[in-house]
Amino acid sequence: MPLSRRETALADVRRLQAAQWPDEVPRTVVDVVEVPGLPEHLRHWAATRPEAVAVSFYGRDITYAEYDELSDRFAGWLLERGVAAGDRVGVFLGNCPQFLIAMVGILKAGAVHVPINPMFRGHELRYELEDAGVAVLLAQDSFADLVASVRAGTPLQHVAFTGLADMLEDEPDVPVPFELTAARSDWAEITAAERAAARPSDPDALAALNYTGGTTGMPKGCEHTQRHMVYTAATATIAAGTPVGDPGMVSLNFLPVFWIAGEDFGILKPLLNGQQVVLMTRWDATAAVALVERHGVTEVVATVDNYVELLDRPDFDGTRVSSLRNALAVSFVLKLTPDVRARWREATGSVLREASYGMTETHTADTFTLGFQDGDRDLHADPVFCGLPVPGTDVLIVDESGAPVPVGSPGEIIVRSPSILTGYYGRPDATAETIRDGWLHTGDVGRLDEWGALHYLARAKEMIKTNGMSVFPSEVEALLRLHPAIRSVSVVPRPDSRRGQVAVAFVVVDDGVTGEELRGWAVENMAGYKVPEFVLVEQLPMTATGKVRKGELLERAAEVSRARDSA
Repeated sequence: MPLSRRETALADVRRLQAAQWPDEVPRTVVDVVEVPGLPEHLRHWAATRPEAVAVSFYGRDITYAEYDELSDRFAGWLLERGVAAGDRVGVFLGNCPQFLIAMVGILKAGAVHVPINPMFRGHELRYELEDAGVAVLLAQDSFADLVASVRAGTPLQHVAFTGLADMLEDEPDVPVPFELTAARSDWAEITAAERAAARPSDPDALAALNYTGGTTGMPKGCEHTQRHMVYTAATATIAAGTPVGDPGMVSLNFLPVFWIAGEDFGILKPLLNGQQVVLMTRWDATAAVALVERHGVTEVVATVDNYVELLDRPDFDGTRVSSLRNALAVSFVLKLTPDVRARWREATGSVLREASYGMTETHTADTFTLGFQDGDRDLHADPVFCGLPVPGTDVLIVDESGAPVPVGSPGEIIVRSPSILTGYYGRPDATAETIRDGWLHTGDVGRLDEWGALHYLARAKEMIKTNGMSVFPSEVEALLRLHPAIRSVSVVPRPDSRRGQVAVAFVVVDDGVTGEELRGWAVENMAGYKVPEFVLVEQLPMTATGKVRKGELLERAAEVSRARDSA
């Protein structure tokens, strides 16, 4: 389609957005460091605020000076093992300070950071190690047997282990969901390595491969640069009404930092601004309240379900979290409503706002909602209200031909941004299909309202959301086809009142194979949230052209939900 039609529509949308732009949010981004690289930001804060706390982890405080030194030593350890610029280094850990230190150390060495989902099982781990070409891996000690079981035939040359508690000095006085002693650890050896000499960052070189599911087969690696990272962190900062470089905010982060949203809010944004992040390995309501109170936490990103869990606790005292000024909610299973907002405001004095729209391909955090909360202006609109694009990002809604639709009409969300992936690693065909004329075609359905604000209406047609985690049927199908007894398979979602959706696999199998056997195999070979419910069938319903009738399977899966709800 002629680009002029899209640019004309964009100009009209920008005028709507300008008229609604809140005073709290700057329209441009000004950074405090000249080079848009994470090592430069860390060195800046280590030089100007060396004793300031960068990371707090269950009673262990790590200063910016220590953060800088330890990441230098991790980079030095990599260089001692022959890691060169562009080599891929995997980090297979739950949330812990070592993850943050390793990520920055990898970038200091000029290598490529490959965060690996700590919920992965055998086939998933092997696939990502091979697809990314991971040469060196830092893994959690409890994953040693899993790594050993898949290592043969992968590009791995060196593997080191660390325990989640390796950096703790005292026994925590809040609940911790991990062992306080490591089964095996190389962390002391790593931190004894010589510090790597400082080298300037190349902000446009490949810096990370963040894997995302897709509608065709196994996950794809999204190529991201440090420029993408710094832009995302900067715009997420000003989207909260805070200037870049203001170290006064304190974040609580329990989102998995291997996940792009956890990386943004648990690593990038605090580091960009010289702020403190209070890190948790996972959500725990008791620990969260204690840590917010202890550290004076000012901002947190959590699901609506997390906030409701706190509000429903008979012992919840909102004054203990009164330091929160920027409480962002993510609508996954439960949606943010005026009632939930009112309950939270009454209990704590702060206002819950929807977080943002985004995806791994855009480095997420593409929109902001600050300034629309008065009178529940945002929540009386169609859910989910995602707000205005952050400065430098554009959002349009288009039809199947790619032509812009009128304001208010639904269509596909497309995004143009300085943080859009450079490409899918090793997948030029998928890159060309997704990025066209500089715009990322998300596959998600949304609309723009009369303010120029984005409303998210439906997820990409193939995606399932289970407890907030993305599950792609094609990926689950590809993994299940590795089972020798499965002859054919089709995966669809069914609604679930507790988890939002769950995957249901309709399978044709060899005689004598049971659903329990298949589930046991799936538990061993894929992350728990991807493990489907199994329905054994004699054959899949097919169209005359040989395609699976997924609509029929969707109805059968929905019947399962209705039967359970009425039981």
